[in-house]
Amino acid sequence: MSFYTIRPIVTGYTHTHKGTYIYHHSTHGFYDAEGYAELPVTVFLVEGNGRKILVDTGMSCTEIAHKYHHPGSYQPAGHAIHEQLEKLGVSPEEIDIVVLTHLHWDHVYHLGKFTNARFYVQRTEHAFAVDPIPLYYKSYEFPALGLEPQFKGIDFELLDGEATIVDGIRVYPTPGHSVGHQTVVVDTEIGEFHCCGDALFTYDNLKEIPKIHYTITPPARFENITASWKSIEEIKRRAKDTSFILPTHEPSMADLCRNNVVLGKKSS
Repeated sequence: MSFYTIRPIVTGYTHTHKGTYIYHHSTHGFYDAEGYAELPVTVFLVEGNGRKILVDTGMSCTEIAHKYHHPGSYQPAGHAIHEQLEKLGVSPEEIDIVVLTHLHWDHVYHLGKFTNARFYVQRTEHAFAVDPIPLYYKSYEFPALGLEPQFKGIDFELLDGEATIVDGIRVYPTPGHSVGHQTVVVDTEIGEFHCCGDALFTYDNLKEIPKIHYTITPPARFENITASWKSIEEIKRRAKDTSFILPTHEPSMADLCRNNVVLGKKSS
């Protein structure tokens, strides 16, 4: 079996309204759903077995994030994915594989810099991304807005459901946030980590609310709430515990990045 390590890398921050993104309106009585949260936009550098793999590539510059997406979102200087990698001594050309959880704007920036990589995404996600309904034009930076999608011209290897990318790296469908969302499983010395993109936003979305018979706390931003609910339940079922679930926007990911934490290694 092949084992890898995982390094969280923050590429910027989204200014996200708690009550319309993180917490479904039916749960507002159980959480502080007022106001905004500053959520990191995290990608994951996976290393091992002579490979360097990225799960997602992160967000845009501040100007685009603020103007077209979430006003108040920003990318600090030096936080674009290629800049963050270079701080670690890794060039974009060294990346062998890029696995995308989905194709929303804050997960796909600078794909063109990874000139030696193979790119993987679910077929259903790609089909919708290149021809979305107008409600999702911003999410995919559709050309009608005067933008060019970051995935334009990328030669994707399209997946149909659960699949193995290479030994020790696999995916399974977790739709709901987007039509073809997938979670990436990484085998490490201490167990399987689930890089789950936006299937859930924060660890609060994993919490039960017994008073109203909820096995999870559903998010408020979704393409299909039933699929989203079932996907979160599936992630909970598969993962050893919460610490093995890695959501893109979970606030604690920023602390891991700030402290240069590498996940998946046994303690010496």
